[in-house]
Amino acid sequence: MNEETRKKLRGVSTATLATALFKRGYRTQMIQDVLPLSPRQESMVGPAFTLRYIPAREDLNRLEVFRDPKHPQRAAVEQCPPGAVMVMDSRKSARAASAGGILVTRLMARGVEGVVTDGGFRDSAEIATLAIAAYHQRPSAPTNLTLNHAIDINVPIGCGDAPVFPGDVIVGDNDGVIVIPAELADEIATEAVEMTAYEDFVTERVRGGQPITGLYPATDPANLDAFAVWRKAKGR
Repeated sequence: MNEETRKKLRGVSTATLATALFKRGYRTQMIQDVLPLSPRQESMVGPAFTLRYIPAREDLNRLEVFRDPKHPQRAAVEQCPPGAVMVMDSRKSARAASAGGILVTRLMARGVEGVVTDGGFRDSAEIATLAIAAYHQRPSAPTNLTLNHAIDINVPIGCGDAPVFPGDVIVGDNDGVIVIPAELADEIATEAVEMTAYEDFVTERVRGGQPITGLYPATDPANLDAFAVWRKAKGR
């Protein structure tokens, strides 16, 4: 992805991005019911690399399948590009783990930006200490083989009710994870930076006692004039 776009997106919130997407008619881009295992100091940003699970079938999901280097879960961990975010469709179920500490550590060692599942991780306390962004629904001890069958790599998926296409830009902060269609990423990032500057101005004014009427949204031109002065003073 465009590295300038990545830099811009690191400094904006998923809330701001959700509003920018809503302006364009996108309503379902937020991945539902996932949160970071540890607090984020800056946003996770990267293109999506996907893994899809389907319901397990007992005769196909034995521990021996992990001996096959082409097993989709194992292969995905080795194929996910550095700087990308692995996004897993785990059928919104945390009854079985999507992955565990060893696989997430391998992703970290390979330079992957982050990992997201609408299911759960085993070894969640360990994963929370790693230098990789990780988002899930809740901890889950059972192996994925008990209920999930890894079937496809880098195909369109649904994750937490959000559509995710390979290459879409994934952004995660402390509120959750949002999906930006790849073709919109550059313009959304630029707009979100502008929105964030105004929101910071508004926050400062509200903390100082100003009412939100005419300020948020900016229906009073005087507030836009004040924002221009503020922005120049702040170098924003």
